Amino acid sequence: MLIKLSTDKTVNEAAIALQSAVQTNHFGVMQVHNLKETMMKKGVEFAHECLIFEVCNPQQAKKVLVENMSVSTALPCRISIYEEGGKTILATLKPTSLLAMFNTPQLKEVAQEVEDTIVKIMEEATSCLSNQR
Repeated sequence: MLIKLSTDKTVNEAAIALQSAVQTNHFGVMQVHNLKETMMKKGVEFAHECLIFEVCNPQQAKKVLVENMSVSTALPCRISIYEEGGKTILATLKPTSLLAMFNTPQLKEVAQEVEDTIVKIMEEATSCLSNQR
């Protein structure tokens, strides 16, 4: 249910690469949540870097929402970037697994397309080649 990729990039370097990969793959970044910063503002000390990107492809979102508006509770897709064990991790929940909870088998193909693109985005963001673009 979880897809995780690691990189030697810093969280900030991975975030910049992710922004670029999202756009290249016709998705958009709707929001970025900085957990460390948000928790500090609430008076909670949190030492770990963690950025949560909310990403969306409006055409794909429309396809699923026309079939089942309750899927909106699982949108937009999220990709987290955080530090773990000396590495930077990019992680997301599989759209295919999430959509399966809504009992809409007719949307399986759309979910697979979204998942394939999210994985491609994450692979591009973790790749050393993305530094050379």
